[in-house]
Amino acid sequence: MTIDQNICHGKPCIRGLRYPVEFILELLSSGMSIDDILADYDDLERDDILAALLFAPRLTQVKSIYNVVK
Repeated sequence: MTIDQNICHGKPCIRGLRYPVEFILELLSSGMSIDDILADYDDLERDDILAALLFAPRLTQVKSIYNVVK
């Protein structure tokens, strides 16, 4: 994973490509298999998809939760 302010607004991406980790996770959660994704996106490799899955828990870690009252 790479994080670069000049690529996808600093979101974690697949090895400098313009595929945010969240996009890969959305594809998988929509029912696409790893093989489906690889067929549609030639510049991705199986290890890229697996790395996104390994990185996913970091996207859900929350340091603080705030109660917003309107």
